[in-house]
Amino acid sequence: MEASKVYDTGLLYHHYANTAYPLTPGSFGAYRVSGAEGVKRQLEAEWGRVESYCLYVHIPFCQSRCRFCEYTVLEGAGEETEAEYVDLLLREMELYAPLLRGKRVMGFDIGGGTPLKLSTGELARIVARARALFAVDPAVMWSIETTPVIAARDPEKLRAVRELGFRRISMGIQTVAPHLLAELGREGEPHIYEKAVRHIRQAGFEQFNVDLMYGFLKQSDQELETTLRYAVALKPTQITLYRNRYKGTKLEAEAGGVSLYKAMRQYRLAYRILTENGYHANIGKNTFSRLEGDWGTSDYLTHRVIEGMPYLGLGLGAQSFGLGYLSYNEGAATKRLDQYRDKVMAGIFPLQDVYALPQEECMAKMLAVCFYFGFVDLQAFRRRFGRDLQEVYPDEVRFVLDRNLMEFHDGKLMLTPRGADFINGVIPLFYSERSKQELLRLYERRRAPESEGERNFLATYSIEAFDRPSVATDVVAMTIRHETADSYRRPGRPHLSVLLIRRAEHPFMGKWALPGGFLRHGEAVGHCAQRELFEEAGLSVEALHPLGCFSEPGRDPRGWILSNAFLAVVGTADRSLLAGDDAMDAQWFDLDFHEENDRLTLVFTHAQVRLEASLRLTRNRFGQFAFGTLSSELAFDHAVIIATALKALQAGDGLRRLAFAFLPAEFTIAELQTVHELLLGRPLLAANFRRKILPFLSPTKRTTSGAGHRPAIIYTKQQENDNNEL
Repeated sequence: MEASKVYDTGLLYHHYANTAYPLTPGSFGAYRVSGAEGVKRQLEAEWGRVESYCLYVHIPFCQSRCRFCEYTVLEGAGEETEAEYVDLLLREMELYAPLLRGKRVMGFDIGGGTPLKLSTGELARIVARARALFAVDPAVMWSIETTPVIAARDPEKLRAVRELGFRRISMGIQTVAPHLLAELGREGEPHIYEKAVRHIRQAGFEQFNVDLMYGFLKQSDQELETTLRYAVALKPTQITLYRNRYKGTKLEAEAGGVSLYKAMRQYRLAYRILTENGYHANIGKNTFSRLEGDWGTSDYLTHRVIEGMPYLGLGLGAQSFGLGYLSYNEGAATKRLDQYRDKVMAGIFPLQDVYALPQEECMAKMLAVCFYFGFVDLQAFRRRFGRDLQEVYPDEVRFVLDRNLMEFHDGKLMLTPRGADFINGVIPLFYSERSKQELLRLYERRRAPESEGERNFLATYSIEAFDRPSVATDVVAMTIRHETADSYRRPGRPHLSVLLIRRAEHPFMGKWALPGGFLRHGEAVGHCAQRELFEEAGLSVEALHPLGCFSEPGRDPRGWILSNAFLAVVGTADRSLLAGDDAMDAQWFDLDFHEENDRLTLVFTHAQVRLEASLRLTRNRFGQFAFGTLSSELAFDHAVIIATALKALQAGDGLRRLAFAFLPAEFTIAELQTVHELLLGRPLLAANFRRKILPFLSPTKRTTSGAGHRPAIIYTKQQENDNNEL
């Protein structure tokens, strides 16, 4: 078939054109070996020409099947069933032992399922029999799998497993997004993961791998990034990144809603984060390691992927691949134990399907698995099949080279960054001709109507997940606070004060900042500012003065976040505070400021706390001020926002209008002058101030009394100026 046709079909059918080969359980029907005697002869011939191989033991038990799982799993089995299964497993080992006598085992894995669901005693029985029956090379690093819950709950079992000889352990986290864990049917919380990691390290494993997954319909890029960064913080020696394979899982109906672009975008994201944090891998590879010269996988999988080494799978539903055959144990299709049990007890190899494969299919099987590492080792291919890759696949190799999908490097045909993006089109290029035709038929028959896939996509589409600024609000709440008076003749010294909250959340956890937060869906920015002020400080205000939008790149370390800032002036009667939400404290800080040589210094004090910020000040041709931060002990760019509020209050029109908001409805001229002086940061001549401000005031018929000095006339703000009230 024409290479471009295969490539395009693989991309269109990207959820199924992957490293799993063949495409369907019935793909190899024409190569089936029939009858117990025929199967026995096939096995004897196959293993007779093998010198070394890898050994895999499958433990199918899980508390419950995760919705993404495609493997053979038995849910909720008790100890009696587990013990019976181990008995059967040991009998199966004895069936194969005569065929494998003297042949070296180059990789030994126990997987599942959940291997550590078995008791330590049962695991010890498996290991003892494997040691006795099979020639496991002493250099092999045995590997086993665990779950976070078991590793956190049972450190004694981890130590016992390490003492049995397992030097590598793998733990599946998959995701740390709570909603996605619930959707997938998995248990998991940070305290469980962290306890599990501690126990794994205490047990003394030399290598520790964490499994993560991407490509779920309901998984955002941000959730994946959070999971990746969390996994990196755990510092495992290896991280394996699995793209969700929908075929044969409980999630298969969602496949159409996940675009190829989402899969490639999330792999790019993961590759960048992992490699930036010291986990090395060539592009297109899904196993990452911090260890120099390490492939990131167990010996079992490394030999399989690079060399196409034969492997024997033991246990329910296990797969085996020889030099010329592929087989599946009983239970692969039914996920039941009875037929496996019946054959083992009858002394028959417990095989559900055995296929004698032509070389073309063996090549395709090996090459599909090679893409697990993102390359084909040319010498390994030649050793396995006695032919050069370019000789067998001349058109396909030319196609990937011409399209910059792969390149030759260091004895390998390797994916390029473009090839890693379009790997699902590259892999089927190396299928057998029969499988290429099957791929096309499957796509034409199985593809969902476009409207169905689009409905799945739109049902989980969130604009918040894409590259755009997030919108937040911040509030500069100011008031005038008076020190406690020494006597009725000398009132307490007034201070201009600003509200700051102490953050209980990253970033800047423990730092003082303005109250504020993110805009909720369908919420106006003004309402958001009022809500955040109340949630974080217990303060309610009726009116806000907009200060502008703050959008300097890098203003927030979390990403591209714009802040719509507001000024709130708080009177004397309603300034009590109550910290809440993500604020651990909320306090009024006295604000002192000094401006000299285009440099503005802000000093915030509360009790024993003193914070300072230094800003560079410039003015444009429209008279507007701009600030550059020289230093600041406040979080984010909040010193700049406070300085902007201060300049808004000092501006002629702003000062005339906004100063009244600091006072009650009735006041004296002296009280109003004090407000102006605090906002300007300098004293004013009383006579000049009185002359300029009187046109905006209305006298009442009342005067002050009992203040220890001559009574003063009480004024109100003229009503005709109320149109511009704060």
